[in-house]
Amino acid sequence: MREDEIHEVITEIEGYLLWEAEKERARAQAAAFCAGMPWLTDSQRTEVELRYCQDQCDVTQAYLERVAARSASLRAEYDGAYRSLRRRLITACLSGTAAVAMLAFALTAGRCW
Repeated sequence: MREDEIHEVITEIEGYLLWEAEKERARAQAAAFCAGMPWLTDSQRTEVELRYCQDQCDVTQAYLERVAARSASLRAEYDGAYRSLRRRLITACLSGTAAVAMLAFALTAGRCW
């Protein structure tokens, strides 16, 4: 496997584990929510827990999609800024090198005469 493939697999596993942890958190919250309603029958409790869990997972998924979109947007913005700064730095280094070379040439040429 190539390094980028390994990174992709690790990312997928990490995402899966995070999502499973989120589902477990939603189940725990649903159970705690229903614990405050002792009048619910078992079937009602199951239905409320299921709907609560689904709602929490939907909210989490929407949140993660917004975060992913914002992350992609920031990455594009920062990549552009990085490229611009890198270009300016290379230009400055090349200009400095050219100036030093011209100065050295001028000093060397002055000695020859």
